[in-house]
Amino acid sequence: MGYSTVHNLPEGRRSEQTHTYASYRGVVMRRIGTALAAMMLAGGGLLAGTVPAVAAPTAVDCAVTWGSLDKTGDSVASRRLVDVRTGQHECFDRLVFDAQGTAADPIGYTVRYVDVLHQDPSDVVVPIKGGAILEISLFSSRYDPATGQPYPPLPSVDVTGYRTFREFKFTGGSEGYTQAGLGVRARLPFRVFQTANHLVVDVAHTW
Repeated sequence: MGYSTVHNLPEGRRSEQTHTYASYRGVVMRRIGTALAAMMLAGGGLLAGTVPAVAAPTAVDCAVTWGSLDKTGDSVASRRLVDVRTGQHECFDRLVFDAQGTAADPIGYTVRYVDVLHQDPSDVVVPIKGGAILEISLFSSRYDPATGQPYPPLPSVDVTGYRTFREFKFTGGSEGYTQAGLGVRARLPFRVFQTANHLVVDVAHTW
């Protein structure tokens, strides 16, 4: 109907009507374009706002003051060992001895670096992997005092892939003591502490 009306108008009126229609169409198209652009900007802002911020990783402070000198602890009674296990941590490798008895009874120990590990009591040299060796002596009998028979052997531990530990082995013992050797990457700081029925030896990855 609109086109018929245009054709029926005189030439001047027809030109004026055509110009008005074109102008109106241009205004409408510009408004549509502006609205679409605004919607796209708003949508982009919304999407950007929904992306969660990624927190920067927190640096771990591995500085220690443990030192590498001998560590000792006293006890009044021998404690039977029932398990040994290891673990890896951000700043150190950990060795844990589990003992039988009550938490009130401390586990006697001496932990020290040695140049060569000698088996107690034979004095035979025990080879062990690593750039340094920790000798661990625990006040823990390997024999049942009631029968004189040795307790069942404790499980071995695999430290393959550890950053600091290289090898662990039980090596001997006498007069109520158990001896073990821990090969480590280098002469590094270490600490020894007790929690309940556990004796813990931590060796730091660095100084």
